[in-house]
Amino acid sequence: MNITDKIRGAFRRNPDQERVRAYLDQSVSMADLERRLREVDQGRFQPRGYGF
Repeated sequence: MNITDKIRGAFRRNPDQERVRAYLDQSVSMADLERRLREVDQGRFQPRGYGF
């Protein structure tokens, strides 16, 4: 991986980040935003490892 690939990667949007941002953008108040941030921090958008 060369330097230009690293730079491009830094500016490329991550689909998971886009989903989180869209979820946070739907908040209707500061309290709702804070609740949503806690949910994201607790792993709401992390893949589940159920294996089936």
